[in-house]
Amino acid sequence: MKNEHHTKQRIAYSKIAPEGIESLLKLEAYIKSTGLEPALRELVKLRASQINGCAYCIDMHTKDARAHGETEQRLYGVTAWRETPFYSERERAALAWTEAVTKISEDQVPDETYNQVKGHFTEKELVDLTLAVIAINSWNRLAISFRTPPGSYQSEHR
Repeated sequence: MKNEHHTKQRIAYSKIAPEGIESLLKLEAYIKSTGLEPALRELVKLRASQINGCAYCIDMHTKDARAHGETEQRLYGVTAWRETPFYSERERAALAWTEAVTKISEDQVPDETYNQVKGHFTEKELVDLTLAVIAINSWNRLAISFRTPPGSYQSEHR
């Protein structure tokens, strides 16, 4: 049953494959070291997690965003960011890019989206942004596949 409520984790993947998870953590450390703004990074992580339906990651990234000073209004508006005035043009470009890269099988990242994002990001920033999207999609796929229970995450930035 697709909509069945799942609370039991299937596999504690970080314990089973710590070296593999360490690779993703190194990618996260790199992304954090780039010039991408913390608020932008959290919006990207939240939006990809919403698209993928990852409850654990949605919980995590709303908590982390709040800890970085994000407003409730902007967090709630992310699902309908195109219809709201709460985001800068740079954030809008990043959210469009996040959606296109996350849903890559649908449209292969259209030129229109690329042209929009390259007006707001340098080539280096765009590669870093794409790595951030790749990273959160990886985490989403781990958490969803192995049913990491949402709600237990506590932000280290509190």
